[in-house]
Amino acid sequence: MVKLRLLALATSALVAAPALAQTAPAAPPATASDGAATAITDAELTMFAKAALASDAVSKDPAVPAADKPAKMTEAVTATGLDTARFNEIAGLAQTDPMVREKVQAAIIAVRDGTPAAAPSPAASPTPMQSQ
Repeated sequence: MVKLRLLALATSALVAAPALAQTAPAAPPATASDGAATAITDAELTMFAKAALASDAVSKDPAVPAADKPAKMTEAVTATGLDTARFNEIAGLAQTDPMVREKVQAAIIAVRDGTPAAAPSPAASPTPMQSQ
């Protein structure tokens, strides 16, 4: 439970980071910095984002007594369909792997703002202006 609390605090930083203004394009499955491949599915990213936001809300809720917060945060995570071990694993990867961090941030923004986290299509990107 202590690990969940620490990772929730770290995830809170991901939620509140000002650099989250734009969503990042979807990327292939992440690789942990130790070289071991750790695939994170889009569904897991969405569940993680929902769990992180819900856990962050519990952590900041003054109506929830401090002694009850770890249990309520665990409930918030498992209510999304993600088990706490996988939540902790993804949170740990987001702290150490920049690609995972970007994907998590994009998913959190998408869930928070209610927008899909899909990458923009190449046709939708603006074309550079030519000098005359």
